[in-house]
Amino acid sequence: MTAKDRPILLVGCGKMGGAMRAGWLEAGRAVVVVEPGPHAPDGAVSSPEALPPDLAPAAVVFAVKPQDAAKVLPAYARFAGAAVFLSIMAGRTIAGMRALLGERAAVVRAMPNLPASIRRGVTVACAGPGVGEAERALSDALLRAIGTVGWVEEEGLMDAVTAVSGSGPAYVFLLAELMEAAGRAQGLPPDLARLLARETVAGAGALLAASSEDAADLRRAVTSPGGTTAAALAVLMAEDAWPKAVAEAIAAAARRSRELAG
Repeated sequence: MTAKDRPILLVGCGKMGGAMRAGWLEAGRAVVVVEPGPHAPDGAVSSPEALPPDLAPAAVVFAVKPQDAAKVLPAYARFAGAAVFLSIMAGRTIAGMRALLGERAAVVRAMPNLPASIRRGVTVACAGPGVGEAERALSDALLRAIGTVGWVEEEGLMDAVTAVSGSGPAYVFLLAELMEAAGRAQGLPPDLARLLARETVAGAGALLAASSEDAADLRRAVTSPGGTTAAALAVLMAEDAWPKAVAEAIAAAARRSRELAG
C-alpha cells in the first residue's frame, strides 16, 4: 500500500482541523478522526484507544490546543517510524514534540491560518530531524489542500510566522469591525456601514492577491495628493499610530508563541 492509499489520522477536529479534513476529503484522501468534543464528525472516535489496532496512517496530524500536547501526543508514539507527524499547534517546538513521541518521530511543524476554511489559507512549515523527501512531499500536499504553502529551514522563524499570518486574519477582521463602527459614527445606516466595511476589506484583499504590485504601490495608486485618502492615511501612518501599533502587536504575538513552547 502506497502512502497515497493510506489514511490520514487527524487528532482534533475543531475549526482548523475541520477545514483541513474537508480539503483532504475533496482531494480524495481517506481521513480517520479522533475528536472527543462537540465538533466530532460522523465516524470519528473519541480516543486513540478506539482506533483500529491495525491502523497504518501515512500521517498523523495534530490539530489540538498546544496546552494539551503533553497529555495527547504520547498515545500516538506507536506510529513513529511509520508515519510523519504533522503539527499545527502554535508554539509547540519540534524538539518538544519529539520528546513526547520518541526519538524516531519525524515531525513537521506547520502554521496555517483561518482562511484555510475556504481553501485560501497560507501555511508555513518546517521539517524536523528524520523527515525525508517523501514525508516532506506528503506534508506539503496535505497543506496545499487548504491553500498556499511555504517552507522555512530555521524553526525559530515559526514564531514570526505565527504572529504575521497565523494571527493575521484577526487583525483584518478588526479592521473591518472598526471601519463599520466608524461608518456608523459618521451617520451611515448600520446595514450600509457593515456592507461597505466588509466588501471594501474583501475587495482590497482580492485585488492584492490578483496583483503583482507591492502593497505599498497599490496604496500609493489609490492615494491622490491632498485628497480624502491622503487625509486618512496622514492619521493612520503617523509614527505613533499604525506603524507602531502593528509592529508592537506582531511582536506581542511572536513573544506569546515562544512562551507557548514552554
